[in-house]
Amino acid sequence: MITLLCVFDVNETLLDLAALDELFAGWFGDPLARVEWFDTLIYSALAVTAAGGYEQFGSLAGAALARVGEQRGRAITADERTALGRGIASLPAHPDVVAALDRLRRAGHTVVTLTNSAASVAEAQLRHAGLRDSVHAVHSADTVRQLKPGAAPYRQVLAEHAVEPHEAVLVAAHDWDLAGAAAVGLRTGFVARGRSWRLAADVHPTAEGGDLVELAERVAAW
Repeated sequence: MITLLCVFDVNETLLDLAALDELFAGWFGDPLARVEWFDTLIYSALAVTAAGGYEQFGSLAGAALARVGEQRGRAITADERTALGRGIASLPAHPDVVAALDRLRRAGHTVVTLTNSAASVAEAQLRHAGLRDSVHAVHSADTVRQLKPGAAPYRQVLAEHAVEPHEAVLVAAHDWDLAGAAAVGLRTGFVARGRSWRLAADVHPTAEGGDLVELAERVAAW
């Protein structure tokens, strides 16, 4: 068995965004507006990154909410943006997360997170979800001012832990995140969450599982 640096995405991979549905139902009368918002947020983040720019993920989240409001004929207030931020900071963990992280730690692997959110937001999220003690370190793309799937965030984590790309695995529910990690040379692990799916392009994860526990067992077996 080899010892790996297991790098986990946070939003949707570890934390359940469905907890925001009640907010969006209250604002728009439709909980699926949350899906529309997150898709808009990811699209914006990908476009900014592909163009070589940078904007904080939290700012993009607020702008995405305003865009959904425009499309649905409703202006978003400052208080509603604040409520969204509070909701993001207090997301619950998916039920399979604690067991999966503990399985990897027991196998001797180092478990860390890497998120596009600011470090302070990620710390608050993991503490609220009861996961902070399950990870060795919390990393943010904000540190290098480039969002995933740009190469800089992955390389920064590798450098901080002094490991080579093949000694690390990026676990995520997002195909674009896996593609970014694979381009840097990391192994990848895919777990489906709700509507998430793998890229139609020829990008195949090193491992995948029906849930995070199954995926952790496969990674631990390496």
